[in-house]
Amino acid sequence: MNIRHLTFRLLQVYVAVVRAGSISEAARRLHLTQPTVSQQLKRLAETLGEPLLESRQGRLTPSEAGAELYRASREVLGRFDDLDDYLAALRGGERGRFSIALVNTAQYVLPRLLGPYSQAFPEVEVTVHIGNRRQMLTRFERQEDDLYVFSHPPSLAHALAGRFLRNPLVAVAPRGHPLAGRERIAMGELLEERWLLREPGSATRMLFESWLQEQGLTLGPTLQMASNEAIRVGVASGMGLAVLSEHVLPPQHPELVILPVEGLPIESHWQFIVRRDRRLSHAALGFLDFGAQRLAECVESRFLSNELPVLLRRLDEVQATPPGLGSGPQVS
Repeated sequence: MNIRHLTFRLLQVYVAVVRAGSISEAARRLHLTQPTVSQQLKRLAETLGEPLLESRQGRLTPSEAGAELYRASREVLGRFDDLDDYLAALRGGERGRFSIALVNTAQYVLPRLLGPYSQAFPEVEVTVHIGNRRQMLTRFERQEDDLYVFSHPPSLAHALAGRFLRNPLVAVAPRGHPLAGRERIAMGELLEERWLLREPGSATRMLFESWLQEQGLTLGPTLQMASNEAIRVGVASGMGLAVLSEHVLPPQHPELVILPVEGLPIESHWQFIVRRDRRLSHAALGFLDFGAQRLAECVESRFLSNELPVLLRRLDEVQATPPGLGSGPQVS
């Protein structure tokens, strides 16, 4: 016997004949002609060098060698059926893995979507990397992750962006601040206060400083702090004022108050960023599709800004375009 002459089709035909008990019925189930099935059986018997079928009471049954071939065929075909099921689940985003890199502030919002997603797709492995903007831009440039989350996306031609959440930046003060009870406060009244800021390059700081420049304003004393959490604690302790993402504030924050400063909140958005020169895994695409359909169930409606369906359509266009053809969509 030369085992290399066996093919999946021969095994499929043989299993069908054994199950059907006749060549005609097997041919019908396989959508083949009876001569074709007979020819396949003859070829299989010649390959193994043993009779494989016997006729008993008008029904074809396996011989001793045929029974062993039938068991082996079911095992082989069954394993490949399992593989087919696995690949279908992989293509459907139900299996696999992907990684997300997000700037520090996004850790306050992304779990709201990741939690329900992980419950719905427990067999998908998700790796999350968290750091400051500069670190995440480095990961982006090195193509180390599938998805990136920024509130101020990189202005690169090979990036696609899709908004999914409003990210209002508000001015916060300790609860006992003298201006906390006012209905409206001009920013000019707060310039001599100490302001707690993130490191240069932080998206929140960049947006705040850009807003100040548009107003023709300059801050007085400032103090740089390493994290949003440190700033929040610092403000509560009376060290100064700050502009923070509203998402950084816990639902109940009795030690802090949002000041009604004219022109605030500064509007920004959390966005998923995808490199258009990298093909996304099925799992990553499945996660974006989950967000497109289920985001409204995971976040407060006032923060909702779901443009993920548009991002998915643009990804389809990009991945359907051969490399080098067309400039493709850009970051919006």
